[in-house]
Amino acid sequence: MRIIHQDARRGLIELLPETLDDLWHLSHIIEPGDLVSSRTTRRIQDTTGERLRSDRGIKKTFFIGIRVESIKFHKYTGKLRTTGVIEKGPEDLVPLGSHHTLDLKLKNSVKIQKERWTRWHQKRIKDAIKASKTPRALVIIIEDDVADLGILRQYGVEYYGPIIGGITGKREVQKNRQKILNDFYDEIIKTISSFEGIEGIVIGGPGFWKNDFYKFLDENYPKLSKIARLESTGAGGRAGIREILQKGVLEEMATEGRIAQEMRLINQLLQEVGKSSNMVTYGKNEVKNAVDAGAVKQLLIIDELLRNEDVERMMDVTENLGGKVMVISSEHEGGKQLSALGGIAALLRYAI
Repeated sequence: MRIIHQDARRGLIELLPETLDDLWHLSHIIEPGDLVSSRTTRRIQDTTGERLRSDRGIKKTFFIGIRVESIKFHKYTGKLRTTGVIEKGPEDLVPLGSHHTLDLKLKNSVKIQKERWTRWHQKRIKDAIKASKTPRALVIIIEDDVADLGILRQYGVEYYGPIIGGITGKREVQKNRQKILNDFYDEIIKTISSFEGIEGIVIGGPGFWKNDFYKFLDENYPKLSKIARLESTGAGGRAGIREILQKGVLEEMATEGRIAQEMRLINQLLQEVGKSSNMVTYGKNEVKNAVDAGAVKQLLIIDELLRNEDVERMMDVTENLGGKVMVISSEHEGGKQLSALGGIAALLRYAI
């Protein structure tokens, strides 16, 4: 994310999203009521009197500004769509007051004008800018001849696979078996190479397969083996990836630590809830009482609640009283677990 232009007097910031994570950040910065402007393409009907072959009109690209009514981030397609009423644009091409959906895209700047920019909005932008300079991490879990991959993004984990080796168990065909095994490992490498900017790899799993793959990596792809480390897990598949996150391995590697940190905090929260501890509370009213009493050590908020004024006040009070605030992404399993608790919870300094 980059700031292209900023006008504090008008409450206007122009941003350039550069990664999928940036679009995710924008989905939480943009709110209903904001004036959002960006380039858009619309099919305009021909008014010259000449009949077009398709009768579908002509595509034209121009700047348009809409008063936002709804925002939707589609993580699987990498699209961020904002829908609202057109307030700015060439009147000869678009009728002001009509509805339009803006597709906000990578490398395409967007202007956001708000009545009030809160410090949480500004912090989000700073986090996005900082994160754009942070290397990404990849987790590979290998169990038997099946590999599952997870690439860490700020909004959650993107899973890839499984990649299946189809390796026979018959030892008498050792030569063919080794070739199939190498093909399996090469397929994993091919998938790793399709990601840009990976600077940390964790290879995990419950058995010996991870060690065998690491040896193959070291012998054939030494550059990748230098940024990789081995880690044992009790489970394979996606459960193994979640286990790696909870261990905090990625934080130690100084890679995409935010999501790992979020999941560790959620895990700590659930452990306290599971033993009926009086050092944890959850639910809006219960957390509000703890915040007002100055008892909150760590406040956990689901990102979907950030547009709530009461929640924003609790965040401000918590930080003013020396507590910490962590916004949890709703896109990963930890976020879903927090949502089940009302979307807001707190680890306490003392029981209340």
